[in-house]
Amino acid sequence: MGMTMTQKILAAHAGLDYVEAGQLIEADLDLVLGNDITSPVAIHEMDKMTVDTVFNKDKVALVMDHFIPNKDIKSAEHCKCVREFACKHDITNYFDVGEMGIEHALLPEKGLTVAGDVVIGADSHTCTYGALGAFSTGVGSTDMAAGMATGKAWFKVPSAIKFNLTGKPSKWVSGKDVILHIIGMIGVDGARYKSMEFTGEGVANLSMDDRFTIANMAIEAGGKNGIFPVDEKAAAYMKEHSKREYKVYEADADAVYDEEYTIDLSQLKPTVAFPHLPENTKTIDEITEDVVIDQSVIGSCTNGRIDDLRIAAEILKGRKVKKGVRCIVIPATQAIYLQAMEEGLLKIFIEAGAVVSTPTCGPCLGGYMGILAEGERCISTTNRNFVGRMGHVKSEVYLASPAVAAASAVTGKISAPSELGL
Repeated sequence: MGMTMTQKILAAHAGLDYVEAGQLIEADLDLVLGNDITSPVAIHEMDKMTVDTVFNKDKVALVMDHFIPNKDIKSAEHCKCVREFACKHDITNYFDVGEMGIEHALLPEKGLTVAGDVVIGADSHTCTYGALGAFSTGVGSTDMAAGMATGKAWFKVPSAIKFNLTGKPSKWVSGKDVILHIIGMIGVDGARYKSMEFTGEGVANLSMDDRFTIANMAIEAGGKNGIFPVDEKAAAYMKEHSKREYKVYEADADAVYDEEYTIDLSQLKPTVAFPHLPENTKTIDEITEDVVIDQSVIGSCTNGRIDDLRIAAEILKGRKVKKGVRCIVIPATQAIYLQAMEEGLLKIFIEAGAVVSTPTCGPCLGGYMGILAEGERCISTTNRNFVGRMGHVKSEVYLASPAVAAASAVTGKISAPSELGL
């Protein structure tokens, strides 16, 4: 019986020839990640251990991104804790104001994650790096502490679901629409503790930014991880961004999958997740009544990359954000911010009446930079729309692609770009 792509990576890192679903293993880690919210807890746990320092200062990444620049005293104290820890242990990959970015966009950009890696992060969207053919998954802060101390982590080997992608997406349909379609199809627990493995000729028609978005939201279907094959696009991305060697793993022909789905990308339409779960999806043509919005957020670890900003700018160029709507654009990293500036995208956003923020997770988790009041609605390119996720428990978050978020900012209601004649 063969192994899936994920199982092969885990077997190699556990020093085993073969693993199967449900097996408990201890695997070596290539990277341990934490941010300004989760790292302080891990640091305090590590202080209780009888270890002098981290297992490898080059294989720990600490990214200040949730409340950066600090929004209040508590967030400042959290960052100070992490900053002092990074200094004490000479952590190579510590990212603070001026060089920070949203962690799951920053680490691939910096070349810290490559194909064949095993990565854990004290953040649920660590599954993003599966876009590069790595096994990456979110863990709790105590597991992060153990990982920093030992360079190892325990895993239960996941079973898998295979998603065979065919066709080519039409204009204005992106990776966000693909993953929202899948979550709407299988539900928020449809892949619980399973590996979501994407394959098929349609993968070649997805950009790397599309793949990062899809892998990022595997957790919203309950997935342990999401993972893509390593093709020419992935190899080119890693060659551009990383000096590290990578290893390609491929699923065996007789690998076992719990379920298999075939998705024709050419048939997908812009998709929106209504409150209060990512599975509560409707295609744009299924929305029959006006859903008036107060705010549009374009950014986050899901959709703050350069492709996302280009799409939003294409729609906003020469148009105005509707009066009464707050449109907040958040480039995911400093490099993306700079590239957007050099391409003239920021000028387009500002002339349209949007505001451009420094890289931050801010509004996604109801932190800052876009909190909702009672009764307000936001269309957002973020990844979760739970009750109270972005502010007041009686506010509403609608998840969508950058194209839909930008078009909606112009019309003041949830809209497809086609409603603007695009």
